[in-house]
Order: sequence, then C-alpha cells, then structure tokens
Amino acid sequence: MNETPYNLGRKTQPRVPEPDFPNTDALLRAQMDGRPSGAVDVLLVNPPAPDGGIWIRSQHRVGRRSREGMIWPQVSLAQMAALFPDYRVEVVDAIPHRMGWEAFERILDEKRPRYYVTQVTAPTLQNDMYGVFLARARGAKTIAFGTHVTPMPASTMESYPALDYVLRGEPELALRELVDTLDVLQGHKEPRGRDLKAVSLWPDTEKAFAERLLRLFAGADPGWQPAWLDIESGTVKTGLARIKGLVWRKEGQVMVNADRGFIKDLDDLPLPRHELLPLSKYRAPLVGGPYAFVVSSRGCPAACRFCIKHVSYGSSVRYRSPEHVLEEIQDLVDLGIRKIHMYTDLFTVSRDQVLGICEGILERQLPVKWTCNSRVDYVDEEMLHMMRRAGCWMISWGIESADPQMLKRMRKGITPEKVARALRWAKQAGIMNWGYFIIGLPGETEESIRKTIDFSKRLPLDLVLFHIAAPHPGTPFFFEVVENGWFRPGTRWEEVDMDRSTVLDYPNLKAEDLERWAKRAFREWAFRPGPMLTYLRLLLSDPTLLRSAVHIGLETLGWV
Repeated sequence: MNETPYNLGRKTQPRVPEPDFPNTDALLRAQMDGRPSGAVDVLLVNPPAPDGGIWIRSQHRVGRRSREGMIWPQVSLAQMAALFPDYRVEVVDAIPHRMGWEAFERILDEKRPRYYVTQVTAPTLQNDMYGVFLARARGAKTIAFGTHVTPMPASTMESYPALDYVLRGEPELALRELVDTLDVLQGHKEPRGRDLKAVSLWPDTEKAFAERLLRLFAGADPGWQPAWLDIESGTVKTGLARIKGLVWRKEGQVMVNADRGFIKDLDDLPLPRHELLPLSKYRAPLVGGPYAFVVSSRGCPAACRFCIKHVSYGSSVRYRSPEHVLEEIQDLVDLGIRKIHMYTDLFTVSRDQVLGICEGILERQLPVKWTCNSRVDYVDEEMLHMMRRAGCWMISWGIESADPQMLKRMRKGITPEKVARALRWAKQAGIMNWGYFIIGLPGETEESIRKTIDFSKRLPLDLVLFHIAAPHPGTPFFFEVVENGWFRPGTRWEEVDMDRSTVLDYPNLKAEDLERWAKRAFREWAFRPGPMLTYLRLLLSDPTLLRSAVHIGLETLGWV
C-alpha cells in the first residue's frame, strides 16, 4: 500500500517519536491483581480533546475544532455497540463532558476493557494515540478506526507501537470478527463453527442476532467464512490474515489485509444503541437543546476532490428503508429526544427514501424537528415542501465557491445558478439555509474569493461558514497538495486543522492570505442588516440561539 510520509516536507518517512508518556510499571502490576467489578469487554471511545475544548470526530468525516460550538453525537460508536449484545460494552464520549486525561484514566481503571476501540483523525492523531497508550498499559487490545488510519494504516501502526489493530474503511464487521477471533484464541469463547449452516449451534437466546450478523457478513462477502475456524490449539494459523479490512502485526511486521466489501443491506444493522450516549449533553447552534444523529444512508455519488467521505464509504450509495429509519426515530423519541440531525453523506440522494421518511413522520405523528444536509442539484420544490411539513427546519448546503472554474476544478458538479434556485426553493418552503464555503482550494485567486463573498451576500442564507481548505489524507486534494509541494515544510498531521489556520502555501496565496480572506469573508457577510435582523429574531425567540450564532462569528473572526 502506498502511503504519503508522515512528515509532508520530506521524501522519506522518519519514525515519529512517542510522546513522553508516564511510567507504566505500577499499572501493569495492578493488572495482575485481576479486573475490577465494573470491567467491560469492549470500550468504545471518543477520547479527550487535544486542548480541552470541543472537537469533532466522526467515523467518516474530519477531525477539527468545533467553531460552531457543536458537540457531535457519537452515533458511529452507538452503532458499533449494537453489534455486541453478547458482550459487556460501554461508550465513553469525553468531549461533551469536557473530560481531561486525569478523569479519563480513572475511567480506564474502573472499566479495564479487554478491547479499547477509538476514533482517530489526522488533526488529533498524537492525542488519540495517547489514549491508546493508556489503554494498552492496562492490558487492553487497542483498535483504531477512522478517516486517518484508513488511508494511512501502516505508517500509523509503525509510528505508534501501542496500537495493536487498525480497521480500514467501514469498520463494524471487521471489529466484530476481530473480537470474536481473539476471544476464541484467548479461551473466552468456544469456536462454534459460526458459518451460515451452523446457526443452530447458537443458544436459542442468540439465534436471532446470529442470523442478522451472518446476513451482514455474507452480504459484504458472499464467500465469507469465520476467521476463527482457523484457530487451533491456542495459536493463530491464518485467522487474523483472513479478516478483511484488518491491519495487524505479525512478528513485528505490519500486515495490511485485503479490503472488506461494504455492508450490502443497511437494514440488517441493528439500531444504534443511543441510550449508551450522553444524549442530554449534545448541542448544536440554533437547535437550543439535546439532539441526536440518525444515519439514513452511507455514501455519496459526487466526486468532489476535497471530500473525505469517500475514504470510508467510497462512491457507492446504500440506503436504509424508511421503515428502518422511522423505527430509530421512534426509539429516540422514547428516549426523550425531539431534535434530530439526519447525519448522512447526502441526505437527499434518494428522493423516494426522503419522501417515505417524511410521510412516515407525518403518519406516525412523531414529535420531531430535524435538520439535514443536501446538494443543490438533489432537491426539487415538491420535496422541500414535504420536508418542511415533516419537521425539517434547516438545511446545510455545500456551496463552496461562486467561481465556475473553481467549481469545475474541484469537480463539484454544480453551478451558481443551481445554488441560487435551490436556496430560493428552500426559503419559499419555510426552511432556513446554512451555507458552507471553502476558501483556498487549488486554483483559488483573490478574484475568485471576491466573487464567492459577493455571491454569498446575494443568497437567501441565514448562516454561513467559510472554511479554509483542508487536504485530508486519502482525498485527491491531499495528493495534489503533496505532489506540488504546497504544504509548509515540516507540516505534521496535528497541524492540518484549517478551520482557524492553515498550513497551505500556494505560489499566489500564502497561509496568512487565506486566513485573512476567511475572516474578511465572514465579516462582510455577517455585518449587514439582513443577518443582524436574523440574529435579532433569534434573540426574541430564544436567547440561547443568539449566543450560539454570535459564538460562531467570534470564532471565525478569531476573537475567542
């Protein structure tokens, strides 16, 4: 597998030194005394933030500071947890608790997991590996997944010896097969020959789950046979080598297994275990209270060169049935959640699915208000009006640029005319518009930035964010930056968080220029009568909403 060196300014890959971690002798001795009563088998973790603030991590998205003051529900961890009903499993989400490392260590001492599963992103890499080290020191097998380790598995494993395994791509099935295989190896489970003809060997209480699990494996890989069938006499023959999507170590050498196919039918996945998440602590601008994520599909057919979504899910699109989505929404309502974000790569990718969900919400009279994302070329007037009737009150649009040449170069596949039309339709339907723009993609000039700012001020937008382009590993944009030497010398992954700064240096636009333009763009958009009136209306309806909106602006301008 070809990987780009960790130090982006060099031709060779230097070994990245481990952080100065504490001595672990006492921890290892404590481990020998046995595990505590509160111990778990699988601990799914969103670790503390690098700076104690609010950071966004996601299974198939970026890692970054949350300028929006938004705390993302860890639905990917809840989804993984649902695949382990026969294990003791818990979720630790450190971000909404503003948890520091000292408190996190106490949790590890209390839970003493056998398997520690964590998300890893480029901007939080070393920070996330610190959590891996702490868990490994307590005897856990450490497992990482996410948008950094999927395209960069070998270099991550080589640089961080405390990391035992990496799950590339869609991680759920690789995780389940790995845990089962290691449990058989360690004597925690009997190898029951769990192939498609042996469900009868499972206990009656587990048969329904076994049938669901085996459908998932067979759908992703029709020829699948359990890896643990190759385990004999307490040794691994070829078991780990057969787990597709797994990266592991064999006699000190990093082994990258074959790719695993995508889950064929998302309805075969059990519903995420939202009850394991701190639902009451999740917040987002303008939402004004707890909310949750619902993932209605995976994948996006677009080919935007900067987008990291394809790293985990490719360009294929898979949908859940409206009935399956509605069942999850009902579960959230039963948990007291009334506000939902349809967290997908592209929510409106299937018109039939969207209309089915909307009709179901209305027929069942589900008391929810919700938001979503969309592309301007995947909506129509009728759909938007139906969405509004079913409780949709805001859409996030990826607009990126107003310059036709920039849109063409980034392979966005839209035009300024389509942007204006879609946002006008949404506004007429009574839906708020949140526009996302990107400054600093290849080919950008001061003239194209100026065109984007002017365009943003003509659109019926209620909120905007101007991001500085971030070349995340695995995207075509990333490789273009590396090939052209546009990273500043000595750049490290932890610095590739460009929401408030950037490490890009183009011949015509330096990092300081991009930062200056991003602040100017938001200032020009926000300090006008229209946006100020919007903020006033928010204040009159709910003071907490205004605080959220103002905080976005202050973060963007670098004033907080």
